[in-house]
Amino acid sequence: MDLSIIILNYKSKGLVKQCLKALRLNPPTVSHEIIVVDNDSRDGVGEMLVRDFPEVRFIQTGKNRGYAAGNNIGLGASNGRLLLILNPDISVRAGSVDELVEFMDANPKIGIAGPKLVKATGEVDQSCYRYPTCLVPLYRRTPLGRTAFGRRALGEYLMADYDRRDVRGVDWLLGAVLLVRREAFEQIGPLDEQFPLYFEDTDWCRRFWEAGWQVTYFPGSEMVHLHDRLSAQDRWYSALFMNQAARWHVISFLKYLWKWRESKPRG
Repeated sequence: MDLSIIILNYKSKGLVKQCLKALRLNPPTVSHEIIVVDNDSRDGVGEMLVRDFPEVRFIQTGKNRGYAAGNNIGLGASNGRLLLILNPDISVRAGSVDELVEFMDANPKIGIAGPKLVKATGEVDQSCYRYPTCLVPLYRRTPLGRTAFGRRALGEYLMADYDRRDVRGVDWLLGAVLLVRREAFEQIGPLDEQFPLYFEDTDWCRRFWEAGWQVTYFPGSEMVHLHDRLSAQDRWYSALFMNQAARWHVISFLKYLWKWRESKPRG
């Protein structure tokens, strides 16, 4: 088996269906399997898969285990030499999966690769970053981000100096689409389940770099991302103190800082 595609669902049956439709319309040419893991959504996704996508393997976790644990279950059940984590809000384009697979096969030192993501409008979406400093969440969530030093720090974090046209090794890639080499995965281990939401991808990519594997942004493959950032939908003050996703984001960031407190970033 060349490729295992893992899709994690939590109350996103419609997006899962659209994601699978895009995969059926633009299937990889390599041998592959598709695994949908459901975090106890109770949204009828299992019945929909039996009816419309009987070729897809379905795993019901029985409770909402979160992004890391849910994807880990899918990874653990996979058989491919390459592992593609694909969020339900991703729509693959013709050839985009094959292009990513071919790039990985041509570059054996890469442990994780990610494609260029674009919004439905065609605008390039942010999907590669430098490691966050301790003040980045504050700049992203408060008016301090509009100050000169806030804009400078955010520009550094968001790689504003990179036009996303050339292949580049990056600190970390957004977990919405990650192609992972099984050899590297077996060495590094699964996503860290201590993070309730967010920073699992940052931590995982950092672990790959620490073990000598490259993390690479590959714009030769392009996919559509239909994402709304859940943790930033409210005004800054209500999001910071009331929005559950924002609270999880802060908690995960603090755990990330503590975990890597004695390690220096690459470069």
